[in-house]
Amino acid sequence: MTKSFQGLAMPRRSASPVALSTDGLTKRFGGRAVVDGLTIEVPAGTVCGFVGPNGAGKTTTIRMLLGLVRPSRGTAEVLGQPISDPAAYLPRVGAMIEAPAFYPTLSGLRNLQVLARLSGIGDDRVGAVLEQVGLNDRASDYYRAYSLGMKQRLGLAGALLGTPDLLVLDEPTNGLDPPGIREVRGLLRRLADDGTTVFVSSHLLDELQQVCDRLVVIDDGRLVFQGSVDTLLSAQRPALRAAPEHTTDLGRLAELCTEAGFPAVLVDGEVQVSAPADWAGELNRRAMAAGITLRALGVQQARLEDVFFSLTEGASR
Repeated sequence: MTKSFQGLAMPRRSASPVALSTDGLTKRFGGRAVVDGLTIEVPAGTVCGFVGPNGAGKTTTIRMLLGLVRPSRGTAEVLGQPISDPAAYLPRVGAMIEAPAFYPTLSGLRNLQVLARLSGIGDDRVGAVLEQVGLNDRASDYYRAYSLGMKQRLGLAGALLGTPDLLVLDEPTNGLDPPGIREVRGLLRRLADDGTTVFVSSHLLDELQQVCDRLVVIDDGRLVFQGSVDTLLSAQRPALRAAPEHTTDLGRLAELCTEAGFPAVLVDGEVQVSAPADWAGELNRRAMAAGITLRALGVQQARLEDVFFSLTEGASR
């Protein structure tokens, strides 16, 4: 579903340093809390990734922020306005949640023109957003002929029609090929650099690592982590990777690490060691002393995907 919440007169960008915040936000369906006491804060002008396993409560949270679902308890503010009064902030929000929905027998161009007029926006923005999302050359094609990735692009164009102060996106790169994902990543970065806050939910964690300033991680409706991506990754110890010339030396190489007090595991013909990067030289010396020749030795920095799994698996336990 694509939502474009814009009106006739667009207010000026807020000077508030916080684009959205929640305090104890909770949503219950029957006896189950889908979102459970969520307290987060997203600074203005940032790209903030919103991640969690399937069923963690991400979409329900987004729906509450957009005034589509009423909270059971707690409060939240979007662009300085309480979510109990969505009309006060929705004209400054662009959003794409779930799958975009347009008229199948209209072209992409015509669909955006209809959406712009329904939202009280002139047609002059349509060409600009089509160019932003890379659909200029397919603007005259019927929507029904669009691929999944092109439909996502058109949905993103619809969310950008009103030059929003806050852009809320749920899986915006769904169906896009690698070049398309890279283009969307660049677009989100440019929007944030120009002052737009981007709150984006995605399962493509490696992509989020490259574009996001901050992360909010939830699991089972509860907050697991919020803060900068750099803070999260720097808290994880990098792993050393060592590969002996002969695979028969793998076991002995792992033992050398363990004897030195650093846990080691065998992964894909290599030894991965939970040790600081500056221990690499000592590992090389120990291997040489043991008659082991290394064909590779390096540092494997923490990846967001690995950290995410450690966070959410720990929270589940």
